[in-house]
Amino acid sequence: MSAEQEAGAVDSWRTTLPCTRAEAEAIDAADDLAIDAVLMTSETVEDDREHWRLDAYSEARPDAAMLAAIRALVPSAADVEPEVVPLTAQDWVAMSQQGLEPIREGRFVVHTSAHPVDPPAGGRAFLIDAGQAFGTGHHATTVGCLAMLDGLAGRTVTNAIDVGTGTGLLAFAVRHLWPGAQVMATDIDPAAVTVTRQNAAVNGVEGVALVVADGALDDAIAARAPFDLVIANILAGPLVSMAPELAAIAAPGAAIVLAGLLETQRAQVVAAFEACGATLEAVDRRGDWTILRLTAGAERYVPKTPVDPKGRDGWALDI
Repeated sequence: MSAEQEAGAVDSWRTTLPCTRAEAEAIDAADDLAIDAVLMTSETVEDDREHWRLDAYSEARPDAAMLAAIRALVPSAADVEPEVVPLTAQDWVAMSQQGLEPIREGRFVVHTSAHPVDPPAGGRAFLIDAGQAFGTGHHATTVGCLAMLDGLAGRTVTNAIDVGTGTGLLAFAVRHLWPGAQVMATDIDPAAVTVTRQNAAVNGVEGVALVVADGALDDAIAARAPFDLVIANILAGPLVSMAPELAAIAAPGAAIVLAGLLETQRAQVVAAFEACGATLEAVDRRGDWTILRLTAGAERYVPKTPVDPKGRDGWALDI
Protein backbone atom coordinates (compact mmCIF):
# COMPACT_ATOMS: atom_id res chain seq x y z
CA MET A 1 0.00 0.00 0.00
CA SER A 2 1.36 3.43 -0.96
CA ALA A 3 1.83 6.29 1.50
CA GLU A 4 -0.88 8.19 -0.36
CA GLN A 5 -3.32 5.31 0.07
CA GLU A 6 -2.47 4.95 3.75
CA ALA A 7 -3.34 8.61 4.29
CA GLY A 8 -6.79 8.10 2.76
CA ALA A 9 -8.33 8.09 -0.68
CA VAL A 10 -6.81 10.76 -2.90
CA ASP A 11 -9.59 12.74 -4.56
CA SER A 12 -7.63 15.69 -5.99
CA TRP A 13 -4.21 17.28 -6.38
CA ARG A 14 -2.78 20.69 -5.50
CA THR A 15 0.04 22.25 -7.48
CA THR A 16 1.64 25.30 -5.86
CA LEU A 17 4.04 27.94 -7.16
CA PRO A 18 5.03 31.35 -5.79
CA CYS A 19 3.97 34.42 -7.74
CA THR A 20 3.69 38.20 -7.53
CA ARG A 21 0.50 40.15 -6.90
CA ALA A 22 0.57 41.43 -10.48
CA GLU A 23 0.63 37.84 -11.76
CA ALA A 24 -2.14 36.89 -9.32
CA GLU A 25 -4.35 39.76 -10.50
CA ALA A 26 -3.77 38.78 -14.13
CA ILE A 27 -4.79 35.19 -13.36
CA ASP A 28 -7.90 36.30 -11.47
CA ALA A 29 -8.93 38.63 -14.30
CA ALA A 30 -8.53 36.05 -17.09
CA ASP A 31 -11.75 34.61 -18.49
CA ASP A 32 -10.49 31.27 -19.84
CA LEU A 33 -7.00 29.95 -19.19
CA ALA A 34 -7.68 26.54 -20.78
CA ILE A 35 -6.29 24.67 -17.77
CA ASP A 36 -8.33 21.82 -16.35
CA ALA A 37 -7.86 23.00 -12.77
CA VAL A 38 -9.33 25.44 -10.28
CA LEU A 39 -6.86 28.31 -9.79
CA MET A 40 -6.63 30.23 -6.54
CA THR A 41 -4.20 33.02 -5.61
CA SER A 42 -3.45 34.31 -2.13
CA GLU A 43 -1.01 36.43 -0.15
CA THR A 44 1.79 34.70 1.71
CA VAL A 45 3.03 37.94 3.28
CA GLU A 46 0.31 40.47 4.08
CA ASP A 47 0.37 43.61 1.91
CA ASP A 48 3.56 42.49 0.11
CA ARG A 49 3.35 42.81 -3.68
CA GLU A 50 6.00 40.17 -4.33
CA HIS A 51 5.00 37.35 -2.01
CA TRP A 52 1.88 35.63 -3.32
CA ARG A 53 1.14 32.04 -4.31
CA LEU A 54 -0.79 30.21 -6.97
CA ASP A 55 -2.60 26.98 -6.07
CA ALA A 56 -4.00 24.87 -8.90
CA TYR A 57 -6.47 22.17 -7.82
CA SER A 58 -7.08 19.31 -10.26
CA GLU A 59 -8.91 16.01 -10.10
CA ALA A 60 -6.07 14.13 -11.78
CA ARG A 61 -2.37 14.30 -11.00
CA PRO A 62 -0.97 17.10 -13.21
CA ASP A 63 0.94 15.84 -16.22
CA ALA A 64 3.83 17.61 -17.93
CA ALA A 65 1.51 19.64 -20.16
CA MET A 66 -0.54 20.93 -17.22
CA LEU A 67 2.59 21.76 -15.22
CA ALA A 68 3.95 23.71 -18.18
CA ALA A 69 0.66 25.62 -18.52
CA ILE A 70 0.64 26.47 -14.81
CA ARG A 71 4.29 27.56 -14.93
CA ALA A 72 3.51 29.86 -17.87
CA LEU A 73 1.13 31.85 -15.66
CA VAL A 74 3.86 32.83 -13.20
CA PRO A 75 7.08 33.79 -15.03
CA SER A 76 8.60 35.02 -11.76
CA ALA A 77 8.75 31.37 -10.61
CA ALA A 78 10.51 30.07 -13.71
CA ASP A 79 13.31 28.53 -11.63
CA VAL A 80 11.06 27.10 -8.90
CA GLU A 81 10.01 23.46 -8.83
CA PRO A 82 6.21 23.17 -8.43
CA GLU A 83 4.98 21.56 -5.23
CA VAL A 84 2.52 18.79 -6.18
CA VAL A 85 0.51 17.39 -3.26
CA PRO A 86 -2.24 14.72 -3.20
CA LEU A 87 -5.33 15.72 -1.22
CA THR A 88 -7.87 13.63 0.65
CA ALA A 89 -11.23 14.66 2.08
CA GLN A 90 -9.52 15.04 5.47
CA ASP A 91 -6.96 17.40 3.92
CA TRP A 92 -9.75 19.65 2.62
CA VAL A 93 -11.36 19.91 6.05
CA ALA A 94 -8.01 20.78 7.64
CA MET A 95 -7.20 23.40 4.99
CA SER A 96 -10.62 25.01 5.26
CA GLN A 97 -10.02 25.76 8.94
CA GLN A 98 -6.28 26.48 8.88
CA GLY A 99 -5.41 29.91 10.21
CA LEU A 100 -9.03 30.98 10.62
CA GLU A 101 -8.82 32.19 14.19
CA PRO A 102 -11.77 34.28 15.47
CA ILE A 103 -12.01 37.80 14.09
CA ARG A 104 -13.30 40.57 16.36
CA GLU A 105 -14.62 43.83 14.95
CA GLY A 106 -16.77 46.22 16.96
CA ARG A 107 -19.63 44.26 18.52
CA PHE A 108 -19.05 41.28 16.22
CA VAL A 109 -16.89 38.18 16.41
CA VAL A 110 -16.67 35.72 13.52
CA HIS A 111 -15.38 32.20 14.10
CA THR A 112 -15.24 28.71 12.60
CA SER A 113 -16.23 25.39 14.16
CA ALA A 114 -12.58 24.77 14.95
CA HIS A 115 -12.37 27.97 17.03
CA PRO A 116 -15.60 28.38 19.04
CA VAL A 117 -15.95 31.56 21.09
CA ASP A 118 -18.53 33.29 23.27
CA PRO A 119 -20.23 36.42 21.91
CA PRO A 120 -18.94 39.75 23.21
CA ALA A 121 -21.02 41.61 25.78
CA GLY A 122 -23.88 43.25 23.92
CA GLY A 123 -22.61 41.84 20.64
CA ARG A 124 -23.00 38.84 18.38
CA ALA A 125 -20.86 35.86 17.45
CA PHE A 126 -21.33 34.31 14.00
CA LEU A 127 -20.22 30.80 13.07
CA ILE A 128 -19.07 30.90 9.44
CA ASP A 129 -17.11 27.87 8.26
CA ALA A 130 -15.07 28.01 5.07
CA GLY A 131 -17.07 26.41 2.28
CA GLN A 132 -18.35 26.96 -1.23
CA ALA A 133 -18.72 30.75 -1.03
CA PHE A 134 -16.50 33.68 -0.23
CA GLY A 135 -16.92 35.87 2.83
CA THR A 136 -15.85 33.95 5.94
CA GLY A 137 -15.07 37.29 7.58
CA HIS A 138 -11.31 36.76 7.53
CA HIS A 139 -10.52 39.06 4.62
CA ALA A 140 -9.79 42.75 5.22
CA THR A 141 -12.71 43.84 3.04
CA THR A 142 -15.28 41.83 4.98
CA VAL A 143 -13.87 42.92 8.33
CA GLY A 144 -13.88 46.53 7.13
CA CYS A 145 -17.53 46.22 6.11
CA LEU A 146 -18.38 44.92 9.58
CA ALA A 147 -16.67 48.00 11.03
CA MET A 148 -18.59 50.32 8.70
CA LEU A 149 -21.89 48.69 9.65
CA ASP A 150 -21.01 48.83 13.34
CA GLY A 151 -20.38 52.56 12.94
CA LEU A 152 -23.86 53.03 11.48
CA ALA A 153 -25.59 51.37 14.44
CA GLY A 154 -27.26 54.61 15.61
CA ARG A 155 -28.76 55.24 12.20
CA THR A 156 -32.33 54.28 11.29
CA VAL A 157 -32.42 51.46 8.75
CA THR A 158 -35.71 49.91 7.64
CA ASN A 159 -34.80 48.26 4.33
CA ALA A 160 -31.35 46.88 3.51
CA ILE A 161 -29.73 44.81 0.77
CA ASP A 162 -26.42 42.94 0.58
CA VAL A 163 -25.49 42.47 -3.09
CA GLY A 164 -23.02 39.62 -3.65
CA THR A 165 -23.62 38.20 -0.19
CA GLY A 166 -21.23 35.22 -0.38
CA THR A 167 -21.78 33.49 2.97
CA GLY A 168 -24.42 35.94 4.21
CA LEU A 169 -22.24 37.36 7.00
CA LEU A 170 -22.89 41.04 6.28
CA ALA A 171 -26.62 40.46 5.92
CA PHE A 172 -26.58 38.70 9.30
CA ALA A 173 -24.76 41.68 10.85
CA VAL A 174 -27.45 43.98 9.47
CA ARG A 175 -30.15 41.77 10.97
CA HIS A 176 -28.45 42.02 14.36
CA LEU A 177 -27.99 45.79 14.25
CA TRP A 178 -31.47 46.54 12.92
CA PRO A 179 -33.73 43.64 13.96
CA GLY A 180 -36.85 45.43 12.71
CA ALA A 181 -35.52 46.09 9.21
CA GLN A 182 -36.28 44.17 6.05
CA VAL A 183 -33.06 42.53 4.87
CA MET A 184 -32.38 41.04 1.44
CA ALA A 185 -29.24 39.12 0.45
CA THR A 186 -28.48 38.38 -3.20
CA ASP A 187 -25.78 36.60 -5.16
CA ILE A 188 -25.19 35.64 -8.77
CA ASP A 189 -24.07 32.17 -7.62
CA PRO A 190 -26.84 29.78 -6.50
CA ALA A 191 -24.29 27.91 -4.36
CA ALA A 192 -23.63 31.09 -2.38
CA VAL A 193 -27.35 31.54 -1.72
CA THR A 194 -27.54 27.92 -0.55
CA VAL A 195 -24.56 28.48 1.77
CA THR A 196 -26.16 31.66 3.11
CA ARG A 197 -29.39 29.78 3.85
CA GLN A 198 -27.42 27.10 5.70
CA ASN A 199 -25.42 29.66 7.65
CA ALA A 200 -28.60 31.50 8.62
CA ALA A 201 -30.00 28.28 10.06
CA VAL A 202 -26.78 27.49 11.95
CA ASN A 203 -26.69 30.98 13.46
CA GLY A 204 -30.40 31.27 14.16
CA VAL A 205 -30.78 34.23 11.82
CA GLU A 206 -34.30 34.68 10.50
CA GLY A 207 -36.02 37.08 8.15
CA VAL A 208 -33.33 37.50 5.47
CA ALA A 209 -34.85 37.27 1.98
CA LEU A 210 -32.52 35.35 -0.36
CA VAL A 211 -32.41 35.92 -4.12
CA VAL A 212 -30.22 34.52 -6.88
CA ALA A 213 -29.65 37.59 -9.05
CA ASP A 214 -27.16 39.07 -11.49
CA GLY A 215 -26.45 42.51 -10.09
CA ALA A 216 -29.33 44.69 -8.91
CA LEU A 217 -31.72 44.40 -11.88
CA ASP A 218 -33.76 41.41 -10.72
CA ASP A 219 -37.52 41.92 -10.39
CA ALA A 220 -37.47 40.75 -6.77
CA ILE A 221 -34.91 43.45 -5.94
CA ALA A 222 -36.83 46.14 -7.79
CA ALA A 223 -39.99 45.18 -5.90
CA ARG A 224 -38.22 45.79 -2.55
CA ALA A 225 -36.45 48.99 -3.59
CA PRO A 226 -35.62 51.64 -2.61
CA PHE A 227 -33.21 50.56 0.13
CA ASP A 228 -31.87 52.88 2.82
CA LEU A 229 -28.76 50.68 3.21
CA VAL A 230 -26.98 49.17 0.20
CA ILE A 231 -23.93 46.92 0.68
CA ALA A 232 -21.78 45.60 -2.17
CA ASN A 233 -18.54 43.80 -1.26
CA ILE A 234 -17.47 42.56 -4.69
CA LEU A 235 -14.63 43.95 -6.87
CA ALA A 236 -13.70 47.35 -8.26
CA GLY A 237 -14.57 46.64 -11.91
CA PRO A 238 -18.07 45.41 -11.13
CA LEU A 239 -18.62 48.27 -8.68
CA VAL A 240 -17.83 50.79 -11.39
CA SER A 241 -19.96 49.13 -14.05
CA MET A 242 -22.83 48.49 -11.63
CA ALA A 243 -22.82 51.99 -10.11
CA PRO A 244 -25.95 53.18 -11.98
CA GLU A 245 -28.05 50.15 -10.99
CA LEU A 246 -26.85 50.18 -7.37
CA ALA A 247 -27.52 53.92 -7.11
CA ALA A 248 -30.95 53.40 -8.67
CA ILE A 249 -32.09 51.03 -5.90
CA ALA A 250 -30.87 53.35 -3.13
CA ALA A 251 -33.35 55.59 -1.35
CA PRO A 252 -32.54 59.33 -1.16
CA GLY A 253 -29.88 59.78 1.51
CA ALA A 254 -29.25 56.02 1.78
CA ALA A 255 -25.97 54.68 3.14
CA ILE A 256 -23.97 52.82 0.49
CA VAL A 257 -21.13 50.59 1.73
CA LEU A 258 -18.70 49.40 -0.96
CA ALA A 259 -15.74 47.05 -0.69
CA GLY A 260 -13.56 44.66 -2.66
CA LEU A 261 -11.44 47.44 -4.13
CA LEU A 262 -7.77 48.25 -3.72
CA GLU A 263 -6.72 51.70 -2.55
CA THR A 264 -5.33 52.34 -6.03
CA GLN A 265 -8.85 51.79 -7.41
CA ARG A 266 -10.62 54.09 -4.97
CA ALA A 267 -10.78 57.19 -7.18
CA GLN A 268 -12.38 55.30 -10.07
CA VAL A 269 -15.05 53.72 -7.86
CA VAL A 270 -15.84 56.98 -6.08
CA ALA A 271 -16.09 58.84 -9.39
CA ALA A 272 -18.55 56.27 -10.75
CA PHE A 273 -20.88 56.72 -7.78
CA GLU A 274 -20.46 60.50 -7.63
CA ALA A 275 -21.65 60.55 -11.25
CA CYS A 276 -24.84 58.94 -9.91
CA GLY A 277 -25.36 61.62 -7.26
CA ALA A 278 -23.66 59.94 -4.29
CA THR A 279 -21.22 61.64 -1.91
CA LEU A 280 -18.23 60.02 -0.20
CA GLU A 281 -18.60 60.10 3.59
CA ALA A 282 -16.01 57.72 5.07
CA VAL A 283 -12.97 55.65 4.08
CA ASP A 284 -11.51 52.70 5.99
CA ARG A 285 -8.18 51.57 4.58
CA ARG A 286 -6.88 48.14 5.59
CA GLY A 287 -3.53 47.43 4.02
CA ASP A 288 -3.98 47.59 0.25
CA TRP A 289 -7.76 47.29 0.56
CA THR A 290 -10.24 50.13 1.00
CA ILE A 291 -13.83 50.20 2.27
CA LEU A 292 -16.05 53.14 1.34
CA ARG A 293 -19.23 54.61 2.76
CA LEU A 294 -21.19 56.98 0.57
CA THR A 295 -24.51 58.77 0.91
CA ALA A 296 -27.00 58.61 -1.95
CA GLY A 297 -28.22 61.89 -3.43
CA ALA A 298 -31.15 63.90 -2.08
CA GLU A 299 -33.29 62.63 -4.95
CA ARG A 300 -33.54 59.02 -6.06
CA TYR A 301 -31.19 58.38 -8.94
CA VAL A 302 -32.66 57.49 -12.31
CA PRO A 303 -30.14 56.12 -14.86
CA LYS A 304 -29.81 58.37 -17.89
CA THR A 305 -29.91 55.33 -20.20
CA PRO A 306 -31.33 51.85 -19.58
CA VAL A 307 -28.87 49.57 -17.80
CA ASP A 308 -27.99 46.53 -19.89
CA PRO A 309 -26.44 43.72 -17.78
CA LYS A 310 -24.87 42.25 -20.92
CA GLY A 311 -22.94 45.47 -21.39
CA ARG A 312 -21.27 45.62 -18.01
CA ASP A 313 -18.19 43.81 -16.79
CA GLY A 314 -18.44 40.38 -15.24
CA TRP A 315 -18.44 40.54 -11.49
CA ALA A 316 -17.22 38.40 -8.65
CA LEU A 317 -18.50 37.30 -5.25
CA ASP A 318 -17.63 38.35 -1.58
CA ILE A 319 -13.83 38.09 -0.82
